[in-house]
Amino acid sequence: MTSVELVIFDLDGTIIDSLDDLEAATNYMLSELGRGNLSKYQVRELIGQGARRLVERAVPDASPEEIELGLTLFLAFNEEHIADKTKLYPGVVDTLKVLRRQGRQLVVVSNKNVSLCRKVLYTLHLEEFFTSLLGADSTLFRKPSPEPVLKLLGEYGVKPANAVIIGDSINDIAAGKASGIVTVGCTYGYGNPAELKDADFLIDAVAELLELPIFR
Repeated sequence: MTSVELVIFDLDGTIIDSLDDLEAATNYMLSELGRGNLSKYQVRELIGQGARRLVERAVPDASPEEIELGLTLFLAFNEEHIADKTKLYPGVVDTLKVLRRQGRQLVVVSNKNVSLCRKVLYTLHLEEFFTSLLGADSTLFRKPSPEPVLKLLGEYGVKPANAVIIGDSINDIAAGKASGIVTVGCTYGYGNPAELKDADFLIDAVAELLELPIFR
């Protein structure tokens, strides 16, 4: 099997469990707008397409002005409390260390704004593992568009057959499929398992990544 040179990770729901902090930011925003709180399960359903889409889905009847205010409130709170409760999924650090020792390039492609990605990676001491970081505002189109993935393939000079994307949602799988790279779905994340049905591989824990034939 072709060797993997470029390993593209999603962030939230894939290497970090940030649901508690996203729930807090969402409910702070809703409270400031005079709206009722959402449960953790309801907030989980909103995650995956960036902060603006989360706000739009949280307050579907809001005016454009209210959406803008909600987005400002959400982002400010989230940045201030970026990792109050956010934690790494088990096995993340050890897995990243092995992949780096194997000589593979590790990058992050997230639908979270790049400044927030950078801050949470720094706070959780993960920034040293990744050579590139793309957020929702790094390219014109975000996942499920293949644009971020294609940008990285070009920058690293890697053929699609030598790259893999790992993520917990349809956005990751769709971006990977459209780019022609290998896709790995994370069943432990925020996405509905049915969204991962087209992934080339499925893992139930981060450490299982190293057991896949593409990494042997």
